[in-house]
Parts: sequence; structure tokens; C-alpha cells
Amino acid sequence: MAEPEAGMQGSGAQGTASTEAGADGEARPGRWRRFHERFIVEERYLSARARRNLYVTAAALVVVGLVGFFVVLDSILESDDLSYIDAPVEAWFDSGRDDWLTVFMIVLAVGFGPIAMPIIILVTTVAWGVFAKHAWRPLLLAGGMILGVITVQLLAPLIARDRPPADEMLFGYDPSSSFPSGHVMGVADFLFIGTYLVFSRHRRPVITTLAFVAAAVVVLLTAACRIYLGYHWATDALGSIFLSLVVLGLVIAVDTWRTVRVGTAEQIAESDRRPEAWGRDERR
Repeated sequence: MAEPEAGMQGSGAQGTASTEAGADGEARPGRWRRFHERFIVEERYLSARARRNLYVTAAALVVVGLVGFFVVLDSILESDDLSYIDAPVEAWFDSGRDDWLTVFMIVLAVGFGPIAMPIIILVTTVAWGVFAKHAWRPLLLAGGMILGVITVQLLAPLIARDRPPADEMLFGYDPSSSFPSGHVMGVADFLFIGTYLVFSRHRRPVITTLAFVAAAVVVLLTAACRIYLGYHWATDALGSIFLSLVVLGLVIAVDTWRTVRVGTAEQIAESDRRPEAWGRDERR
């Protein structure tokens, strides 16, 4: 008779892993389930075609990004093809230098620099994780940013491309490797991934398109800033943007795999009625 009792005790202990008794005696989710629901669970229903299109988009971004990056890298290593644009582009930016524009570019460089940018990313990720219903998207944003940083830190010393001449640098000397650009890729990762994670849940295509256009404009402005200030060649910025497309494609693929479920017409309609699908507070 002792064995069944022990078994019942073990069964009860195991049950607390998934449920715990509340103050009123009612069962409530256990720690792991609460953690899972808070940080991991976030599902949305789409048609099979829409889900397939997301995977196709993700694959296309990865392929285009990798091909573009290696084309740029080959031209840099061989000093031909695309690398021929570096000197003319640098000369064009040099000819347009002006005091007020230099101040603006320096402010932009500091705002998107290695000190301010991590703070912006940290604050955004933490605030989003605290105030959002689920923390899946902020965690994915942080993961994409970390992947981008690791990529730049691994590739830059291996490729070891020289920066433009030191006398062209307008905001202090930087002896580190030039390709790929950490500034450009950091901004591109943050804006492209963030835009996708926010607006992929919306059902307003015009707003989504405008958001990506705005993100692209800021990325191009950051690239122009780095070239103008004399820290990067045009192909540095171009290769970094291609790498960012790879990271964006991976994020879309992971997000689709984890959150998108093929649903019935009723489930899709219910998913579309959620507040986040129309840009409202998702906690309501």
C-alpha cells in the first residue's frame, strides 16, 4: 500500500511543474507555463498562401543579401568592378562639404554611434518587452541585433580593409577595419528588423510600405554620413546593407516558423481583429 501512496506524492509534485494552487484554491499555471506564455507564445493565423509568401520573402532576402555581399566583397578583394565607384563617390562627397553639413553629419554619427545606439536598442527592447503582451518580438529584435554585431566583429578583422586616408576623417582618427561598416549595419538591422516586427502584424499595407521606405531612407542617410565624414568607402556601406538583408531574412523565417499558423477563415478573421493588427495597444 505504501507504493501507490508514494506514486501519488510523486504525481502531485510533478503536477506543480505545470500548475500551482492559487490563494483561493483554484489551479493556476506553473512557473514554466507562465514564462512560456509571457515570453514565447505569440501566434497569429494566416492563409497557407500568406505563410508561404513569408517564407519566400525570407529566402529571397537571404539569397539577395548573400549574393550581393559576395559580389561586393569580390570587387573589393580584386580591386575591380564595384570598387571603382569608391573614389568618385568619395570625391563627390568631399566637394560638397560645408560647415553646417559637417556638424549635422557628426550629430547623426554620434546618435547612431557605438555608444548611443546600444543604449537606444536596450531601452527599446526592454520597454517593448515590459509593455507588450508577449515578449517574443523584442527578444527577436535583440537576437537579430546580436547576430549583426557578431557578424561584423568576425568579418572586419578577417577582411582587414583599410579605411579612407586619415586626413579625410572629420571626427577623429579610426584605425579599425573598414568593411563591413558596423554603423551602417547596426542601424539597418535595428530599423529593418524593428519595422518588420511591428508592421508585419498590421493589416494596413500602405502604412507598412511607408514604414519600410522611411527605414530605408534613414539607412541610406547613415551610409551617406559615414562616407561624408571620411570613415568608409561606398562599397563598405553597400556590403553592410546586403548583410543586413540576410539578417532580416533569417528573422522573418524564424518569426514565421514560430508564430504563423495556417488557420480557417474564421481564425484568420479573429486574428485580424486583434488590436495589434491595426496598430492599437496590444494589451487592451
